[in-house]
Amino acid sequence: MQDFRQLKVWHKGHELTLAVYLATQTFPRAETYGLTSQLRRAAAAIPMNIAEGTGRGSDADFGRFLQIAMGSASELEYLLMLTRDLSYLTGDAHVAMEAVTVELKRMLASLLRTVRAESDS
Repeated sequence: MQDFRQLKVWHKGHELTLAVYLATQTFPRAETYGLTSQLRRAAAAIPMNIAEGTGRGSDADFGRFLQIAMGSASELEYLLMLTRDLSYLTGDAHVAMEAVTVELKRMLASLLRTVRAESDS
């Protein structure tokens, strides 16, 4: 069992979640239970699944939770695009969060390859 706090990918996901929470504070009140909630849940699901996966007993379980985190990152990527197109996010905020999301997906993919290689050996 490893400590999720020691994983760079977890830190990146946590930082992105904080950024999403901050950015969504200015969204229209009508979106409180819509896009605001969806964005926050998708962002928070990334580090949550990484944390939960580290608490599981096997590399296969950890890999499964990393895959779920990857799905949440893809969901977040779309939601960021949608909120930009609805003019809820400025172009700069969107570009910054999208770049972090793409980097996070690369980090997750790399860690997933490593975990799968270790479980195969």
